[in-house]
Amino acid sequence: QVQVVESGGGLVQAGGSLRLSCTASGLTFDDYAVGWFRQAPGKEREGVSCISRLGGSTYYADSVKGRFTISRDNAKNTLYLQMNSLKPEYTAMYYCAAAPYYTTRQGAYKYWGQGTQVTVSS
Repeated sequence: QVQVVESGGGLVQAGGSLRLSCTASGLTFDDYAVGWFRQAPGKEREGVSCISRLGGSTYYADSVKGRFTISRDNAKNTLYLQMNSLKPEYTAMYYCAAAPYYTTRQGAYKYWGQGTQVTVSS
């Protein structure tokens, strides 16, 4: 059974940093592209960043370019998202997901975690 578990969220002041982690089990981690998505209250879920199976390709939403860095450690079955210079508008539930190929299309992501809450205060 595949399990995807996020951690690292919390409350931080604007301008601060957080590092999210996502650990997957029950699958061959490096067979999957993985990504981060977020959903703020009253808004649709949106893609934040994704990374290919071996880390050679990455994508960032325009709103987070230069502030967020995605990385993965396939030996640890873990995905990371380093978030710097946080803004209040980044407040959302952040989800990790895995897809069988590198894509930004949410519908292709097969396995999802339960999310970790990020709250940025002004």
